[in-house]
Amino acid sequence: MAIFAHEAPTHTELESWATLFKSLADPHRLQIIQHLQLGEHRVADLVNHLDLAQSTVSTHVASLRKAGLLLSHTHGRATYYTLAHPQETTRLLNAATAVLTSANTYVERSQQKGTRHV
Repeated sequence: MAIFAHEAPTHTELESWATLFKSLADPHRLQIIQHLQLGEHRVADLVNHLDLAQSTVSTHVASLRKAGLLLSHTHGRATYYTLAHPQETTRLLNAATAVLTSANTYVERSQQKGTRHV
């Protein structure tokens, strides 16, 4: 996949990026990822952890799978979900934390100086 600084991404690559970031744009999906960082879970486990309806959790899991973030395997009648790329996902979330920290620091400093950013 092209990196923006070096080469213009294709339309297909941009769509893949958009799918990935859309899948991460929900707090419940981020909570699912947090739980899966601890190990594999069934939807029923995630329902108990998140206190959400089974259908809601299943929809979130489907979104994360579509983005390529989750893998599944079946054992008996139960389907277990894991992170497809645990190390890369952790690095991505750490990078997002760093960006948010920098952005918040920038906004706070700007507000102290009386500069307004929209």
